[in-house]
Amino acid sequence: MLIDLHTHSTASDGTDAPHELIDKAISRGIDVLALTDHDTVGGWNEAINALREHPSGSNMELVLGSEVSCQDDDGTSIHMLGLLFDPNYQPLIAEFEKTREHRVTRMSRIIARLNEAGIDITIDEVHAQKRDDATLGRPHLADALVAKGHVASRDEAFKIFLHNGSKFYINHYSPSPESAIHLIKQAGGVAVIAHPLASRSGRTMKPETLARLISYGLDGIEVDHRDHNDQERSELFRLAIENDLIVTGSSDYHGTGKLNQLAEFTTHPQQWERLEAKANARRVVKR
Repeated sequence: MLIDLHTHSTASDGTDAPHELIDKAISRGIDVLALTDHDTVGGWNEAINALREHPSGSNMELVLGSEVSCQDDDGTSIHMLGLLFDPNYQPLIAEFEKTREHRVTRMSRIIARLNEAGIDITIDEVHAQKRDDATLGRPHLADALVAKGHVASRDEAFKIFLHNGSKFYINHYSPSPESAIHLIKQAGGVAVIAHPLASRSGRTMKPETLARLISYGLDGIEVDHRDHNDQERSELFRLAIENDLIVTGSSDYHGTGKLNQLAEFTTHPQQWERLEAKANARRVVKR
């Protein structure tokens, strides 16, 4: 059984439209797929319709959610997967909108730093890389850099210019991870910390921060992820077992330009059953 609980579409910084993502997931033989675009529920309806109208008659199940951008007190970027929440819970949706607004000003500041370093790129060229209502993100800037010939791929853009340790990197407003957990749970959903020890992408979370989030009610940890090395996976698995947290694995698929492939890491069915049971309502979308 293939269960992938972390993917993106053009509703944020993926390259596949939600209906294309559904089609690819069905073709790949995925049984349970989560759509988790950054700070938005904008792709949900298209994904639901694509699943229910798919000509294959697939029995794939769709989990709706969002990858919530968070920031710790020291400015560390933290991502929280909110799954199975009620999209009509306005405090959570309002937080998404606030974060999305701040992403625009942050992008302008990153571009200014690139321009100062002699890299020719404009905000209009970045906006041209996304769908009108998509959450603006660094992958769109990466695509613009590719289009201008500065780099060959998204992956190269992040390695050279856009990684978290880069001199061009700038944080944007986002809620604390504790606030994100609270809002997700108030909306009836479940909270899973995404790639917390992702040393390969420069997003390593402090152990004390992770311990604090566990005490605050974190439901699960994304253990199996491309950006975790073997030692980090072992450490996170041990932490999950010790604290009775749910262990997930997922692709963090973004489409073309990134190496991540659908279902390259997956979640065990028993862990998924535990996670779904923690939501306050059955919200998995079926045909």
